Amino acid sequence: MPSHESVLSKKKRWRENALAYFFLAPSLIIFATFLFYPMLRSVYLSMTLTDPRGRVAEFVWFDNFVDLFQSGQFYSDLKVTLLFILYTVPTSIIWALLLAAITHNKLKGMKIFQFVFSLPLVISVGTGSIIWLLLFHPTAGMLNYFLSLVHIQAIPWLTDPAWALISVSLMTIWMNMGFLFIVLSSGMQGVPEEIYESAKIDGSGPVRTFLQIVLPLLSPTLFFALIVSVIGAFQAFGQINILTKGGPMDSTNVVVYSIYQEAFVNFRFGTGSAEALILFFIILILTVLQFTVLEKKVHYQ
Repeated sequence: MPSHESVLSKKKRWRENALAYFFLAPSLIIFATFLFYPMLRSVYLSMTLTDPRGRVAEFVWFDNFVDLFQSGQFYSDLKVTLLFILYTVPTSIIWALLLAAITHNKLKGMKIFQFVFSLPLVISVGTGSIIWLLLFHPTAGMLNYFLSLVHIQAIPWLTDPAWALISVSLMTIWMNMGFLFIVLSSGMQGVPEEIYESAKIDGSGPVRTFLQIVLPLLSPTLFFALIVSVIGAFQAFGQINILTKGGPMDSTNVVVYSIYQEAFVNFRFGTGSAEALILFFIILILTVLQFTVLEKKVHYQ
């Protein structure tokens, strides 16, 4: 026979577990409704052919995946996506790190610059895209106006396939600047002042101190910024939809925009779902690789 204390202990644990699940229930319901169910639905739809209303017309198993991997368009879109990541992620992190290092000193007026550099964080992708759409305008845009002042020919920012992806990348770097600047500035503020003072006493200059002492201590923050930036670049959609709509000549047609076109323009929900699942696994594999390879170089304090 179980003792009285054992019965009370089991009842207490049951009540604690019930209370925990009660508080977790809203989050679990939200995740199940807006994350788990849509994902399972995408897995199902990826193996079907659907009519324009999204109703299943035929079950084709893995034919949608086979068609994608045999399609040159998918590899072209993936190449554009990887180029977009290459243009935006390293540049965004380096630029934000440079701004964070410049504004980290105690000079008068630095708070104003910190506020200005953080502003892109509060601007939505739609608003930012409209601002840059005006800047990129071939005749009335300020960018070409400034180029004309130094006698440089106007650049067809969004209409030339050679410049379109670079133009979207410039806008994305500016959009990412606010978040990354705040993250990296916070990381730099976490470095103890004693380290700077010790380096100064040892005769280390500002550049050497930053590269050999501060940067290794910032590696956890940089690793976080890298993971978030890569995932965000894979999911970029709003600026491409507003600025170029995947053109010209598919030069900015990243995988996410291709998924949108397949599912909501061409009403091929099966192909769109299959492409979305492939993108999910690509992001998952790259994230695991980053944790496996790059985290070994991270120096946790």
